[in-house]
Amino acid sequence: MKVKLIKWTGRIVNTLLIGMLLIVATLVLTSVMTDGKPSIFGQELKVVYSGSMEPAIKTGAVIGVKTQFDARNLKVGDTIMFQQEEGVFVTHRIIDVINNDNQLMFRTKGDHNEYADPNAVLPANIYGVHGGINIPYLGYAMDFANSKFGLVILLLIPGVWLLFSSAKSIYIAVREEQKTKNESSSSENVS
Repeated sequence: MKVKLIKWTGRIVNTLLIGMLLIVATLVLTSVMTDGKPSIFGQELKVVYSGSMEPAIKTGAVIGVKTQFDARNLKVGDTIMFQQEEGVFVTHRIIDVINNDNQLMFRTKGDHNEYADPNAVLPANIYGVHGGINIPYLGYAMDFANSKFGLVILLLIPGVWLLFSSAKSIYIAVREEQKTKNESSSSENVS
């Protein structure tokens, strides 16, 4: 009974480690193939670093952003990611659509914020529209996996474990084979 439990535990750990290797490999490949902009189902995956949209979008969540959109179709209630200043992107909800002398603008506010954003957002500053993908806390793991240390850890530990596990399985199989040979040769000697 104890041996079966150990074998099943080993299989589960191996399966989890193989899964982890596949996830990390997928993240690395999609990151390399898309110039650091991993995407799935036509949506770029972005990490949310603030709590301004909680509880709908948690700090550290990974969200999907559709970068192909028509600003004229945006409406109150849509969540957009826009560039607030150079290198600073914000994800907030549209609370008002302003059409001032044929100049389209959007008033935005974070769900958790008390006040609306001070400046209206121009369509040219909108990076994308939230496409529905929202995975809480996965951003922390993605950031860790994208760091050099995280990449080494996430590839090295499962790799070493799988090598050790394979070597152990081979050793056990050879030992059992040797035991079977010894038993069959001793039974031939008795006859």
